[in-house]
Amino acid sequence: MEQKTGPVHKGVYILPNLFTTASLFSGFLGLLWAASGEYEACAMAILFSALMDGLDGKVARLTNTASEFGVQYDSLCDLVAFGVAPAFLVWNWQLKQFGRLGIAVAFLLAVCGALRLARFNISTAVTSKKFFTGLPIPAAGCTLAAMVFFQPYVPEQLMHAFPAFTLGVTFVLSFLMVSRVRYASFKEYGLIKAHPFSSMVTAILLFVLVSSEPKLLGFMVFAGYLISGPVYTFIILPRRSHKLLRSLA
Repeated sequence: MEQKTGPVHKGVYILPNLFTTASLFSGFLGLLWAASGEYEACAMAILFSALMDGLDGKVARLTNTASEFGVQYDSLCDLVAFGVAPAFLVWNWQLKQFGRLGIAVAFLLAVCGALRLARFNISTAVTSKKFFTGLPIPAAGCTLAAMVFFQPYVPEQLMHAFPAFTLGVTFVLSFLMVSRVRYASFKEYGLIKAHPFSSMVTAILLFVLVSSEPKLLGFMVFAGYLISGPVYTFIILPRRSHKLLRSLA
């Protein structure tokens, strides 16, 4: 999940790249399922790709097998799994009725994802590990995938507006990927590090809550992350900067 840190070697390591290949294969299956109208299967494939994408970076760091080849291969696979597959899914699912506008917005998602990955690859050495600049492409793809499962919860009287809502969300996701909005990376939190007992309790409660209604609350989690970036960048960060300037005055 865009986590390429640590020493980078020039060789090719099999284990982490197998996870990356699994992510690519799942994205490819998602394209096939979207073409045949199996939208929930496609959405599940995109979410599974995100799991494999997260594991490949973890495995590479834990086994000290990060490589420049792996970094570039991972980006190419991410473009397919979280750029092309979600774009094709959302067009075939909701945007097809908008004609050329739907095609343009779906393509915008894919091209902004490619630009996001290219910018990330050339800026990893100078950006903070705590935050991503712009919405990560896996988060964008997974948000659209979660929308597929969320659709049955939309009230019937609002269903007529759902395609337009999907069009708007797709456009916003595209813009956020290439924006300067900061999103938490959670890289320094670490699942294998020691944390306060309260953190474990919070994680368990969150897991139980999402497990109770995964299709509804899963989308809410992604929507919350989506909103967190603008809230932090335009509300919290300016206030912190203002307080810092006042303390230095």
